Amino acid sequence: MTLIYGHRGAKGEAPENTLTSFQECLKHGVRRCELDLHLSRDGHLMVIHDPTLKRTTDRRGKVVEHDAADLVTYDARKGGPGWVQPCPIPRLEELFKACDFEHWQLEVKSASRTRAATTVLAIRELAQEYGMLDKVTITSSSREVLRAAAELTPDISRGLVAEYAWLDPLKVAQNHGCNLLALNWTLCTPERLIKAQRQGLHVSVWTVNEPALMRRLADFGVDSLITDFPGLATATLGNR
Repeated sequence: MTLIYGHRGAKGEAPENTLTSFQECLKHGVRRCELDLHLSRDGHLMVIHDPTLKRTTDRRGKVVEHDAADLVTYDARKGGPGWVQPCPIPRLEELFKACDFEHWQLEVKSASRTRAATTVLAIRELAQEYGMLDKVTITSSSREVLRAAAELTPDISRGLVAEYAWLDPLKVAQNHGCNLLALNWTLCTPERLIKAQRQGLHVSVWTVNEPALMRRLADFGVDSLITDFPGLATATLGNR
């Protein structure tokens, strides 16, 4: 049975990484999500993909140059599917309060050693406060982030995000004690999938938006797929 994760909520249906997007995902009965985190200037976990504000808001500058109290007033529906109401950048805490997901893949972008440490500790503090320690996986393509997570938050599961195969993703995942592998779907050969699952990894492939591809990857036996269209994925895989 292949599980479905909403990518940045329901990125194809609503402005990515906003409360609205995660609510749309839940409306389809999809109770797993993937999102991206950056720290605000005052150390809050903000749900936004890019390190800068330019692509998704009408603002300029880096997320880390703004305080959380200001960031939550910025409208983040630029460049996404049209949406009538403003969709502000949320704090992770706001989503933890408002959304009942069974599992969260929290992707932390590459970071300096200090920032990686600060970020994983902030995730742990929030996850503990909301009783979510067993419902979150810290994922990253950054060795620095995975190293910090292994050292500082060993009680939270870890996942490697692998986009390219120039380093063996299975070896890297093993080296960092990961139990999830978020694999670019183009890297998901049946051989690699079987090998990863034998190694005890949950294999989550991204970003899968075509029904034919969803079916093919589900037939391969992937553990989960990450999609911009959770409603479409449910309809496509629901009767399997």
